[in-house]
Amino acid sequence: MRKIRFSVWLLIVLFALSNCLFAASADTAKEQAPQKAEKTQTAPAAKAAPEKEEDIYKQLELFSDTLSIVRSEYVDDVKSKTLIYGALKGMVQSLDKYSEFMDPESYAEMKVETEGEFGGIGIEIAIKDDLLTVIAPIDDTPAFKAGVKAGDRIVKIGKDITRGITLVEAVKKLRGKPGTPVTITVLRESENKILDFTITRDTIKVKSIKNPRVLEDKIGYIKLSIFQERSARDLEDALVGLEKQGIDSLILDLRNDPGGLLNVAAEVSGKFLPTGEMIVYTKGRNNKQEMEFRVKDAKPRTDYPMVVLVDQGSASGSEIVAGALQDHKRAVLVGMKTFGKGSVQTVIPLTDGSAIRLTTSKHYTPSGRSIHGQGITPDIVVEFKPVKKEPAPKQDPDEVFEKLEQQPQKPSVKKEEYDNQLQTAVDVIKTMRIYRTSVVKK
Repeated sequence: MRKIRFSVWLLIVLFALSNCLFAASADTAKEQAPQKAEKTQTAPAAKAAPEKEEDIYKQLELFSDTLSIVRSEYVDDVKSKTLIYGALKGMVQSLDKYSEFMDPESYAEMKVETEGEFGGIGIEIAIKDDLLTVIAPIDDTPAFKAGVKAGDRIVKIGKDITRGITLVEAVKKLRGKPGTPVTITVLRESENKILDFTITRDTIKVKSIKNPRVLEDKIGYIKLSIFQERSARDLEDALVGLEKQGIDSLILDLRNDPGGLLNVAAEVSGKFLPTGEMIVYTKGRNNKQEMEFRVKDAKPRTDYPMVVLVDQGSASGSEIVAGALQDHKRAVLVGMKTFGKGSVQTVIPLTDGSAIRLTTSKHYTPSGRSIHGQGITPDIVVEFKPVKKEPAPKQDPDEVFEKLEQQPQKPSVKKEEYDNQLQTAVDVIKTMRIYRTSVVKK
């Protein structure tokens, strides 16, 4: 009798929880969609036959039986919340590598991250091929300075092997108080090496726009490192500043850009495409997840030559921008094939402060190309070739100080390292100019 009462109680709780999830999902979808987003006019996908109600209750009864047995027979006393959280984690994690259940602590940590400031080493990670993989190190962070690269497989964090680790667990281990060290062991497949990095955590303040400048001959350069809430506005400010300096062409660098907010990626794309053109559209299981994003900018920049730099660290939002500009033949893509992360995750808060991050749709380029698992292949494939440095000769510290005392040294100016991909982009811009000039003359 006790077992029956417990089963009924559990069924009622799970039924109520499922209703809350449905309502939260609908509200979140509305909040994340841009105000002027329109639904796609695609035919609805064929739906699988719904499960019979009695089959669902049988499975729930199986779950309640297992929960009851564990609580009564397991060697240690385990709190029911721990068991329920464990079941939810397993259920959501089984869907795909991007969906996850977050307990209240993990959810709060995720919200801190979206604000653009947190304690950590500064990398974007994902589970790829069942391995914890670096999508990209964030510029000017401890991981970036230590030499961690996009594509590195993190096989150990501290002394813990990462086999079977979830993204939430990995983030918890990598994050921490600024000033504290963490050691990661990575497999760098391109070099067939196992490398150890001991990195001191710092306060990570993510800036989306890096070093906008005029390179040469009126060619503007902007590095966009991540798609945050302010990224489109910061990009506009950078463009206005460069235009005041007289640029007549632009190189937009999306290398090692792990992505971010979908609507911001659409805003960025819209700055360079004609008003009304398609940027990206999404397809999901439900009609409410099917949206299309079009250019809303009243005065887009559609006239000057443009090159977009991409690599294997370019993912999600950066792939949306690259795919849209490539499909509309607005820019030439230079670099390496992108990461291939083309799914949309919706964060759905739950009543106790926890949340689930659920894959709700996939996005497609204007021509209908799926980004997910495919990536974007650039128009001109150029592998990055780092400059080999000669080891610096060892110096006697005493001799160094003697020289400083005898003749104070002028502060050295760090020269920018040669970047063969960037140089190719400059050459492409110059070629586009010549072509445009010859067409105008004809």
